Amino acid sequence: MSFFSSLLSRRPLSGNVRGIAWMLVTGMLFVAVTVTVRYLGTTMNPIQAAFIRYCFGLVIILPLLSRAGLLGLTWRRVGFHGLRGLIHGGGVMLWFLAMSRIPIAEVTALGFTTPIFATLGAALFLNERFRSYRLVVILVGFLGALLILRPGFRVIDIGAFAQLAAAPLFACSYLMVKSATHKESSAMIVVLLSIFCTLTLAAPALWVWRPPTLHELMLLATTAMLATAGHYCMTRALAAAEVSAVQPFTFLQLVWATLFGLILFDEHPDFWIWIGGAVIVGAATWMAQKEVRALRSEARSP
Repeated sequence: MSFFSSLLSRRPLSGNVRGIAWMLVTGMLFVAVTVTVRYLGTTMNPIQAAFIRYCFGLVIILPLLSRAGLLGLTWRRVGFHGLRGLIHGGGVMLWFLAMSRIPIAEVTALGFTTPIFATLGAALFLNERFRSYRLVVILVGFLGALLILRPGFRVIDIGAFAQLAAAPLFACSYLMVKSATHKESSAMIVVLLSIFCTLTLAAPALWVWRPPTLHELMLLATTAMLATAGHYCMTRALAAAEVSAVQPFTFLQLVWATLFGLILFDEHPDFWIWIGGAVIVGAATWMAQKEVRALRSEARSP
């Protein structure tokens, strides 16, 4: 049975299969965020744009406050989520800078280093069982990204360096989410990220502030809705499955990002982007088949 047919079957899905499904939705939402941020990148400072996006995100998640259970948090847990907000906020600022300077496909490809950091970090710090085929998928996916970028054959923009710096920060944030899912609800995690990211971005945003236009505000509100939904889906994915099982499926974002870049921004993908994308999709598909086979094998075990 394939991964997709297992999703359509009536049998209960394993945690890893549910996590993969949530991560696929997460990827589509984050690519939609990428498109709107790319459109904004030429008119607004990326730090200000990131701050306004999280302000809108706070408004969107207000209905979650009543069931988030914030009053039950200890100061130690508040500090944990505050640190995550600081780390994630730094990554967001760097990512917005990258989006304002380099093509969507390049930003997405460089972001593929995030799953590598996250998967290795999960094995080192979360004591997750590390199956060998997951490492193979991650390495093959990273190879696909390198085929797209072809380092050493062109001048690297500061936006590329910004994205490379953002990758380990996002990986650390994702690992902290996985740790937090054992103690807090998905709603609480999303609420706390929005609060602390907004606080992290406030001072830098005020330093570069200019009055935004109505059009920019509408785009940022859309970005906030998509990103908040994406973070919720990502949290559900990490709560259901091991980090190393779901992270390889973020590689599929490259295909969607390349298509949007072509259709909306006339960013024509070259031959190597399609070759790299095929490598990545093939690796992710093989990974899905291995996960389903592992599920069937465990079900047959006494």
